[in-house]
Amino acid sequence: MPKIKTHRAAAKRFKITGSGKVVRHHAKAAHIKTKKSRKLKRHLRASAVVHSVDVPRIKKMLGC
Repeated sequence: MPKIKTHRAAAKRFKITGSGKVVRHHAKAAHIKTKKSRKLKRHLRASAVVHSVDVPRIKKMLGC
């Protein structure tokens, strides 16, 4: 069997923590920030944990 290739688009978007959780960045944080409140922009900077339903598919793409 050949090795499973990593899905490069997924590798750039998701990271695996030491405990095995999958972490992502928030959407809508890149541009057009003038109409967004200070509180919203501050919360969008933080990373978020991926929902448990999506974790198996993402881990398969990452080769984990």
